[in-house]
Amino acid sequence: MQILWADPKIVQWCQYLLDSYAHWVKQELIQRNGTPLEQAKRLFNSAFVVASHGVENDPLLNYGNQAALNLWAMDWQQFTQTPSRLTAEPVNREKRARMLEQARTQGYISDYCGVRISSTGKRFLVDQAIIWNIHKPDGIAIGQGATFSSWKYLS
Repeated sequence: MQILWADPKIVQWCQYLLDSYAHWVKQELIQRNGTPLEQAKRLFNSAFVVASHGVENDPLLNYGNQAALNLWAMDWQQFTQTPSRLTAEPVNREKRARMLEQARTQGYISDYCGVRISSTGKRFLVDQAIIWNIHKPDGIAIGQGATFSSWKYLS
């Protein structure tokens, strides 16, 4: 079985994701000791959700740790082929788009709350999510990340 977080491209993405989080939020998302590979493993196995998408016109999800994969009820392949807008129901997509634009212009937001939907149709409320811009060391924007540890399923 392939260990997803060990792929060199994913290890590099995790470094961009973690470095950008520290840049905007002024704290570390995870303990940053050890090699980039060890950090990628720690991030993938964290109890809180971490997900990200790229900068395409209709951004695709490009990273989800195990908590994210479990919450959205997808495997890695499904998750990373999903347009990120589909994580919200149509009625919630405009609010989601406004939040992403606010994060894009400010660098990050730390108080997002919204309803999301899993691949199986389970709806859940995300609370106190942090959304941040992901960039390379040269400042070029390459995506947006999200993390949260609080959610509850809705009926």
